[in-house]
Amino acid sequence: MKSTYQPLFESYRLNNGVELKNRLVVAPLTIYDSGQNGELTDDARAFWNNRFEGFGLYIMPFTNVHPSGIGFESPNAYDESHLETLKEYADIAHRQGAKSVVQLAHSGIRADRRMTKGFDVVGPVAEMYSGARGLLDSEVKALIDSFAYAAELALRAGHDGVEIHGANGWLIQQFFSETYNRRNDDWGGSLEKRLRFPLAIVDAIDAMRKKYHRPDFIIGYRFSPEEPGEYGLTMTETLALVDALLEKPIQYLHVSLWDFYKKARRGADTNRLRMEILHERINGRLPFIGVGNLYTADEILAAYETGLAEFIAIGKSVMLNPDLVDLIETEREDDIETQFDWEKVDKYRYTQAMLEGTRQGIDFYPPSKQFDLRYKTDEY
Repeated sequence: MKSTYQPLFESYRLNNGVELKNRLVVAPLTIYDSGQNGELTDDARAFWNNRFEGFGLYIMPFTNVHPSGIGFESPNAYDESHLETLKEYADIAHRQGAKSVVQLAHSGIRADRRMTKGFDVVGPVAEMYSGARGLLDSEVKALIDSFAYAAELALRAGHDGVEIHGANGWLIQQFFSETYNRRNDDWGGSLEKRLRFPLAIVDAIDAMRKKYHRPDFIIGYRFSPEEPGEYGLTMTETLALVDALLEKPIQYLHVSLWDFYKKARRGADTNRLRMEILHERINGRLPFIGVGNLYTADEILAAYETGLAEFIAIGKSVMLNPDLVDLIETEREDDIETQFDWEKVDKYRYTQAMLEGTRQGIDFYPPSKQFDLRYKTDEY
């Protein structure tokens, strides 16, 4: 490996004593491929095989904590029957030498009624467009318990921790955002009350790991810094969330960004990068994972060398390059691909849903040489 890239391979010890062997993280990749009970399919196994060898941390994709929160084909963690699949994911990660955390999530008003196994679609309040109904106080508390139980299943399955998915407009962010949360009880209204749901989830998961005497079990939190719209989240609110999370016994923060170098939209100096504002606020109290459209070894290194993140999460480049770290370590970084080539389709081992999304030009996937980008989001 060229000495230039050595900084990416320095180890890091989290505040609970767990050591990650380098600064490279596999971002949670949604591959839209799971069985009826969230189990791994052969296509999914083929996709994950050897894909994150050399990475320090693997973040398992969106994992449902309750059937009411299922929005697409994804793993589950709300029943004992899911232990076998969770163990298989942990084994896949550990065989490749990476620590593994399970991303715990609930779709909220964006759940797919056809997939919720008879449960209502729910959210902070009733929502006309999706037909979601508002959660009762007792149901909010029960969902907090569901996150803790999902974390318990992850622990029992052998994972190294969990990541609480408070980003991208899913249920936790719906509770935090004034756009979705118009409650007037203890779970909504003021900023302080809108923070209660995400913080209660952190507390419940921490209580679970204490019950098992597992301080080494990692708790991370992922968030989106801003939302569009008049009542959408601003950097001001997100900084309040960061301040609150810094008081909790967690191990890392992880921002969700389409572009590492995106500037703030509202609620902060719009001439500054979101990453810069957030890292300054964190001020070294927790490690910060940055992400956003980084493909090549030089782009990954440049992002890390900004000093704005202790770890760099990589998504699209992992999709295109099943051997990404090996390419860097064996001085073949010029072979890293940045576009999907349909003439080499078998190399990528994409699931059918990923292939169709790429064909349609959806920017959730890397661009392809043969098809133009047709849909680009600026929501987050």
